[in-house]
Amino acid sequence: MSVFQDKQILLGVTGSIAAYKAADLASKLTQEGALVDVVLTSAGQNFITPLTFQSVTGRRAYTDQDLWGNEAHVLHVGIGRSTDLLVIAPCTADTIAKLANGMADNLLTVTALAAQCPLLIAPAMDGGMFDHPATQENLAKLKERGAVIVGPAQGHLASGLSGIGRMVEPAEILGHIRLLLGRKGKLAGKKVVVTAGGTQEPLDPVRVLTNRSSGKQGYALAEAALASGADVVLVTAPTALSAPVGARVVCAQSVNDMLDAVLTECKDADALIMAAAVADFRPKNVASDKLKRRDGIPQVELEAAPDILKTVAAKRRRPEPVEGSGMKRLRVVVGFAAESRDLLDNASEKLESKSLDFIAANDISAQDAGFGTDTNRVTLLFPDGKKETLPLMSKSEVAEKIIEHISDLLE
Repeated sequence: MSVFQDKQILLGVTGSIAAYKAADLASKLTQEGALVDVVLTSAGQNFITPLTFQSVTGRRAYTDQDLWGNEAHVLHVGIGRSTDLLVIAPCTADTIAKLANGMADNLLTVTALAAQCPLLIAPAMDGGMFDHPATQENLAKLKERGAVIVGPAQGHLASGLSGIGRMVEPAEILGHIRLLLGRKGKLAGKKVVVTAGGTQEPLDPVRVLTNRSSGKQGYALAEAALASGADVVLVTAPTALSAPVGARVVCAQSVNDMLDAVLTECKDADALIMAAAVADFRPKNVASDKLKRRDGIPQVELEAAPDILKTVAAKRRRPEPVEGSGMKRLRVVVGFAAESRDLLDNASEKLESKSLDFIAANDISAQDAGFGTDTNRVTLLFPDGKKETLPLMSKSEVAEKIIEHISDLLE
């Protein structure tokens, strides 16, 4: 189940042009399954209306008028104490100052005082205001009390100036919320290594042999592990994707790069998820100069590339010759089998030959699953003969299922 599912999130919106991004954030949180209530300051209402938020969340959007209504004496206590996380995005310098000094002159600030949940702030302000000593002092106070400060970013500001003050994008804030909600999850204190993307093997200084992997499933697995509280290392081949917030990223272009990274990171890891599409073959000889058309069609001889999972399996079985050189802590290894024929037979052979704890098999010939799509259709195979066939799901949902099994095995 998604870490966002049925979580009560209170989103505070203050007076900044970045308020339009808050509507996107509210929409994204709602799509993830969160229950989002919004509190707008009076200045925030000058930029965006309560109706906008009610339209994307399906829930109440509160304003200062509600503070003086029939529920005034308990409203801030009720919404402050029932929430799992208070997010203020955008948060102006004025509101930061009020929060730091315990002021409670509007519904948002009085609710923040009553709230007993974590606080995440995404500052947004114009040129020079963020760097001002008063703002920095106020932010330092909030950090000391445990508040999480996300951003701001460098960029073009509303005044026409360029500098630090832009609210970070909603997708990045969503990543930080995922970390906060999942920090006490089943994998808290565990290190999980995830590989993703398609490796690239050079033919010459310009060309490479690669595959159609987008890296989406591996990145979704990294996000799901983070949402369960794990310390995540993402070993990734080149992709167009943004790294999940909170993951430590190790870039690996070739099979050798990925092998070295996996062996290094797995020395103190609890689990390895090998979701990358790693080359089985690579050019035996790499041209030192770009191959030219005028020189005729080159004859490319291939050789077997290193088998990362077999190497890991051998190290898991072998006693440590030198203290710290083995993988004593690595208890779970999961592989993927992307096949175009004999799906279950090929996956079963890989499960056994590479000593995996389970394997995810998917048919890459399906148009709605496999490489490049946002959905996947996977069958999980286990060494005891158990088989679990998952229906067509988003890759995020597939990832959550796989992480659930890993959590159970580590427990």
